[in-house]
Amino acid sequence: MPDTEVRFFQEPNGKVPVLDWLSKLRNSNRRAYAKCVARIMRLSDLGHELRRPETDYLKDGLYELRIRSGRVQYRLLYFFHGRNISVLVHAIKKEGRVAPAAIEIALRRKLQWENDPNLHSLAHDISDMEG
Repeated sequence: MPDTEVRFFQEPNGKVPVLDWLSKLRNSNRRAYAKCVARIMRLSDLGHELRRPETDYLKDGLYELRIRSGRVQYRLLYFFHGRNISVLVHAIKKEGRVAPAAIEIALRRKLQWENDPNLHSLAHDISDMEG
């Protein structure tokens, strides 16, 4: 299977929530940041073939990319567009289950992206995120 192109949801004002969250994580916990980036790279490499425990299906075409660093669980919520594009739409530090509010934010962003992918899509070179 070919690599999956990872894209990031972008707000109309140009903000990219997942990249903003990752930037804050990089400043506060470099180890957790590195694990998140490594997992994004695995998603890029394996796409639909990536399985539990690294990913899990939530609902309505939405998945969670699962990362653990120490005792903390991080989640990057994403969906697939076709066979070769995954779109990261939301990121959280998880306590218990993924909160319904976080799922609703991700589903709202998914709908926005599907309605206008050119406006809401940012291609970002994942290899630039390492380090």
